[in-house]
Amino acid sequence: MNNKLNHVALILDGNKRWAKKNNYTNVYGYTKGFENISSLVKFSLSIKIKNLTIFALSSENYNRSSINIIYKIIYDNFSKLFNELVNEKGVKIKIFGSRKNLPNKIIDIFEKIEDLSSENTSLNLNIAFNYGFKEEIKNIITKINNKDLKINFEDSNCFNKLFYLGSIPDPDILIRTGGYQRLSNFIMYNLTYTELFFTDTLWPDFKEKEYVSIINKFLKIKRKYGL
Repeated sequence: MNNKLNHVALILDGNKRWAKKNNYTNVYGYTKGFENISSLVKFSLSIKIKNLTIFALSSENYNRSSINIIYKIIYDNFSKLFNELVNEKGVKIKIFGSRKNLPNKIIDIFEKIEDLSSENTSLNLNIAFNYGFKEEIKNIITKINNKDLKINFEDSNCFNKLFYLGSIPDPDILIRTGGYQRLSNFIMYNLTYTELFFTDTLWPDFKEKEYVSIINKFLKIKRKYGL
């Protein structure tokens, strides 16, 4: 089914709205959203997608009151859920974005799961956490100005490695749940020719059937580069 599909990007939107709609607490809404990540990763493995990049937390949202809820979800669930993906499913996990001001416990959890999965090859799961594309660009420019990087701008592979996703192929499709039709400062360099799909479905309700429907629509597209 996915012979033309190598990399899927996802903006996970709608956890709090789902909780409000269904008269649940925000904690429960984020927990269900978190569980849905695991379900979708497993399904992506079953259809042999090699790269999955998800937008879990924007740097613009970092100071919202819900950040403590997100930390709690990570403390309570992250290691258990992602150890299953790492140890049983062979998923390699990379978490990118700023770690400045993150609690040490969160950083330790992230570093442990990245280290444990570093040799895995079944699927690359890239998680953007406390991430913003403008900040990514600022960090690159700062490193260049400080002469921390030696760059051959004529070499596209060398240039690509300046960015968090490195040499991983750019996403073929981007799916955003929750109804908003915007990119929200997410991996803009890597989305140059990505096919965009927006759905009104709130993230905890986004399931395999809709995922497959979007993939099938993508597979019917005769892709062009340029205008």
